[in-house]
Amino acid sequence: MRLGMRLRELRQAAGLTMEELAEASGVSARAISDMERGHSRTPQPRTLTALASALKVSDQERRRLEEDVRALRRVGTDARPGPCEPPRSVADFIGRADELAAVRRTAADGDRGGPAPVVLVHGQAGVGKTTLALRAAEALRNDYPGGCLYVDLRGVDPAPPSGGDVAVRLLRALHVPARALAGSDEERCAQVRAVLRERRCLLVLDNAADEAQVRPLLPGVGAGLVLVTCRRVLSGLEGVRRLALAPLAPEESAALLRAVADQAALTSAAGDVAEVSRLCGHLPLALRIAGTRLSTRSGWSVRHLLDRLSGEDRRLAALRTGDVSVGAAFALSHTQLSGAARRVFRRLAHLPGPDFTAPLVVLVAGDDPADLVDVLDELVELGLLQPRAADRYQLHDLLRLFAGERLRGEEPEGERAAVRLGMARRLLEITVTAGRWFEPGFGAPPATWAGPVPLATADEAAYWLRSEAENWLGALRIAAEAGEHRQVVETAEALHWFSDTAIAWRGWYEVYGLSRTSAAALGDRRLEATHLNYYSWAATAAQRHAEGLASALAAREIAVAEGDHKEEVWALQYASDALHHDGRRAEALETVLLALGPADLAGDHDGYVHLLVRVGRLQDRLGQYEEALATYRRTLRELAARPVTAGPGESARARVTVYTAHVLARLGRPREALAHAGEAASFGVTQDTRGLVCLVQLARGLALAELGDRQAARAALSWVVDAVRNTPLSESTAEEARRALAALDG
Repeated sequence: MRLGMRLRELRQAAGLTMEELAEASGVSARAISDMERGHSRTPQPRTLTALASALKVSDQERRRLEEDVRALRRVGTDARPGPCEPPRSVADFIGRADELAAVRRTAADGDRGGPAPVVLVHGQAGVGKTTLALRAAEALRNDYPGGCLYVDLRGVDPAPPSGGDVAVRLLRALHVPARALAGSDEERCAQVRAVLRERRCLLVLDNAADEAQVRPLLPGVGAGLVLVTCRRVLSGLEGVRRLALAPLAPEESAALLRAVADQAALTSAAGDVAEVSRLCGHLPLALRIAGTRLSTRSGWSVRHLLDRLSGEDRRLAALRTGDVSVGAAFALSHTQLSGAARRVFRRLAHLPGPDFTAPLVVLVAGDDPADLVDVLDELVELGLLQPRAADRYQLHDLLRLFAGERLRGEEPEGERAAVRLGMARRLLEITVTAGRWFEPGFGAPPATWAGPVPLATADEAAYWLRSEAENWLGALRIAAEAGEHRQVVETAEALHWFSDTAIAWRGWYEVYGLSRTSAAALGDRRLEATHLNYYSWAATAAQRHAEGLASALAAREIAVAEGDHKEEVWALQYASDALHHDGRRAEALETVLLALGPADLAGDHDGYVHLLVRVGRLQDRLGQYEEALATYRRTLRELAARPVTAGPGESARARVTVYTAHVLARLGRPREALAHAGEAASFGVTQDTRGLVCLVQLARGLALAELGDRQAARAALSWVVDAVRNTPLSESTAEEARRALAALDG
């Protein structure tokens, strides 16, 4: 500090502020401030010369300054501390731009006075906490002339060093003589804080154990920076900036593999590199191990590595090289868990979905829900579980494999199988209860329902079915594998009506594939026909038109043999749908016409008029406008003659009115088209049925154009184009409107 004190005295004697001295000498005010406070390295000779000249010191004072500098070099006060020198950082660092920027912003806060800033980097094992801290330290160390100190706190060791033990290492690195070290841990930590208060240092405390180990080492007021890494969140530490590290983005993962292994840089390997990245869970440790294995085996391609990682039962074993292993990194966190947390952690491997809520964990752990939340918090604290939202958790793919290994090693096979199947049964019981909210004749759960999730309303049921879809679908797979065919069929049946509210979900293809197989295994031919029909619907929705058609025809064959007219009608409708979506509209029309007979025989009046509407729409799309008009008129006669249920009847009447308006406009009968379009409003065609509204507006636009009202026609047609652009509606309707607009403009 002698150099700094002398420099301050000379500046003050000259009557200069730091800014004025900076202007006179060409040395920055920041550098002058650091020198006066003893925070800088030994100044360069040219810096000292510039300052002495600006201060107009005597030769004698100049010699004193030079002697102070030589003494500073001998003592090594500002030299980089050797014993706590940071380890080598990686040269091929990838990503983390946002996190590094956050560290830089926090470091800048240290120049504004107040407590020295502290950044805590936390996350699961292998996510790259130490790598980030070392990268940040390397980028910032020139801003900390007091030195960069690094200590591995060995937080996952059975007996980590205390804060006092760490303080001894730091004090030695800071060149505090051994005889000057305080006697107690508390006093030694205070010495560290005192030195760091006076020196602009960057301190890296890597791999912290807990708050008690770190807290006493953190400086108070000062211009330094502290970087702490820990698997725990260390929620007990106050006034720290927390950076939660997540796995890398897919493109960053691929870039890291390419940086580590030349084989991954080949353009032809891009697809395999992406898949290896996915199998590594985008975890930096796993990616580096995989890349290192690849780079050290010249005969390997990325495909060889991919083959090694593909099997879940051997993936963790493959992610090992030298003395580094993903599994070993996870094990260090696992050993710190309580007994209850270990049991819950390994049983999380039973849950099928990628994420879950606490009530689902109850199904495999059997614990009291209130106690279970504390256990889940323990897993989150150690980075073995990631919170996704207020009520959801996610287990990293590789941690799921690790949990599975622990499960197989710590629980007998019979117990594992019983827990797994019991979980599936209870999960499907909830699924059936939720699905029946949408099934006619059911609705709310019975008064005896005491499930672990709220299903008091249809909205709650729909939310649960959507958010837990991957979990209950996984449970359905487990039940199917166990031969619990009745449960599979019951679940699929309960979801049949709900599926109409979530048609876009691709999981229906598997749901009804499983139920089709289970129905056949039960030997009930009528049940098999029903689920063949469900599967046909799902296959067609998944753009598997040939499968959809084949399944519907198989269902029809069984229905005819069993005399089941109702199921035959459904089979012909689903076959028609498959043909229509495959572009075979003429065949689709022929097929749906075949369904009218069995619908009549079954006494299905609602279905009969529904089929007639479908016939008319197909005729319309085939350009058979007169035939379509005749079919719509027939539909209205049947609606008047048959005891059709009120809701379906009203819906059919509204649709026929709208479709008739469209056909009349195409036939060049504009006044009749406008009359029907106006009539459609009385049937409740509103914004809730935008597809019909668009068709009404299209009919109006075509009719108005025919009548020469170009302005009104353009407004109606433009509305259709805009509505389809902003809503997932029929593109064919929009295309017809665009053609009509082009004709108007032409």
